[in-house]
Amino acid sequence: MWLSRKIIFLQTLLCFFLVEINCKRLTEYKFVVKEAPYTRLCSKKPILTVNGQFPGPTITAYYGETIYVNVHNEGNSNITLHWHGVQQPRNPWSDGPEYITQCPIKPGGKFRQKLIFSYEEGTLWWHAHSDWERATVHGPIFIYPRKGESYPFPTPDAEVAIVLGEWWKSQVKDVYEEFIRTGETSNISDAITINGQPGDFFPCSKSETFKLNVQQGKTYFLRIVNAAMNLNLFFSVSKHNLTVVGADSGYTKPLTRDYIVITPGQTVDALLHANQKPSDYYMAARAYSSGSVPFNNATTTARIHYMENQASTKSPPLPYFPDYNDTKAAFDYYVSLKGLTETYPYQVPKDITTHILTTLSINTLPCLEDQICAGPNGTRLASSMNNISFNTPRFDILEAYYYHINGVYHRGFPRFPPLEFDYTAEYLPLVLQTPKKGTKVAVIKYGSTVELVFQGTNMVTGIDHPIHVHGFNLFAVGFGFGNFDKEKDPMTYNLIDPALVNTVLVPNNGWASVRFHALNPGVWFVHCHLERHLSWGMETVFIVTNGEGDATLLPPPPDMPLC
Repeated sequence: MWLSRKIIFLQTLLCFFLVEINCKRLTEYKFVVKEAPYTRLCSKKPILTVNGQFPGPTITAYYGETIYVNVHNEGNSNITLHWHGVQQPRNPWSDGPEYITQCPIKPGGKFRQKLIFSYEEGTLWWHAHSDWERATVHGPIFIYPRKGESYPFPTPDAEVAIVLGEWWKSQVKDVYEEFIRTGETSNISDAITINGQPGDFFPCSKSETFKLNVQQGKTYFLRIVNAAMNLNLFFSVSKHNLTVVGADSGYTKPLTRDYIVITPGQTVDALLHANQKPSDYYMAARAYSSGSVPFNNATTTARIHYMENQASTKSPPLPYFPDYNDTKAAFDYYVSLKGLTETYPYQVPKDITTHILTTLSINTLPCLEDQICAGPNGTRLASSMNNISFNTPRFDILEAYYYHINGVYHRGFPRFPPLEFDYTAEYLPLVLQTPKKGTKVAVIKYGSTVELVFQGTNMVTGIDHPIHVHGFNLFAVGFGFGNFDKEKDPMTYNLIDPALVNTVLVPNNGWASVRFHALNPGVWFVHCHLERHLSWGMETVFIVTNGEGDATLLPPPPDMPLC
């Protein structure tokens, strides 16, 4: 096995350098992951950063471009980086999730990651994909139209990244380790942030609250990223509407609203028209949380300052927000998002060849000897998809698949729930709460047209789940509440102009349906983007088989990190 791996390595090395010789234009970034002092945010603790920045540096690219990021790990722990929403055609080697498509980059190690942009255009982001390091290791990605082409909306006067996040006064590593050790839900964050700052309501941050200077009559392109760990968010600007023109790097038909909803993992492109009286106004975000789990209910603020106003307004008005648990308001927004069909890379799949329905559940596991079990009734909390709580292996699944290494994962992730019950009933038998543990993957034939229905359950507690599928853009064709009805609910689908996304929010005790073409061979992670649910096991892997000719998995790069 190892001899064959060395032969493939040498073949890959030769191929790699030939590609480099023939490359017309080479864009490279250097990302140094290291601890850096951070004296803002009520704390002088060091935090893990990229290039000493929080949020991290912005990557820029053009439609269809290929770039490279040289990642150097100068920190004290393993790290991987994921390029969220970059489809990476045939190239899962640089996708980044730890022990799924690569082994981590060890302290002192490095990895040259290749980012292949295809149909993406708009805003995406990158983040750590190992433990909870993404709390401070993240940054935006701007993808511009092809050179010489323009946006499908009036060209804005300026653009600005708005990165929403969460902050703990404790070291995030300590928060994560305590969460894993006790088996209960994690400590809630101490603040929500906009571009690294909680805003005016946090006295030690007030002097450095983010400010966007605008000129009356001009239009500003807000590239909004939700990098929060465990919070869906409402976002709004006082006295101003936002016109949404894109989501998850897919263009949308213009949608003008006084608030938007954005989940962890999602991005929104919105136009802000500076059409109000010159003054100061707050842009702000706060949680949308429909479950019974404790959450951070603080409001984070930044300032919109009209430069015609000579002095800053002492107390700008706060914008309108729906109630924290207003599910109707959240999904009124989501169902109103329509894709811009002229920019679709392909048609919405109509003839479905592969149907998958998976439940999303919060579970409990029995307490074993020598464990701390602070979950309900002396248990440890867990989560699952189709009643399987994912066991992360200690060798990456992609290499195991490519080199035919047995024992790392098992096929047979269920296409449908193995046990049918009233998923959203108010009271469910305790016997249903314990999931199976395993490293099960779903194998999907190249060229399949897939319908994937995510069904939330009321196990332990119902809650919304933002589900991210690596390697694909998804047509978000339907949302609903209660149990999915395979006969009736597809009649409500939007098969004309659904939004094209990479992360979909599944309603509390409801369902969401997406469709995609399985035209990207490789190993692709599927998981909840609430970090506590991911850590508990709400995840699986899709392996899309090779097609014919060029529709095959690329060979690995020569510097893949070793386990």
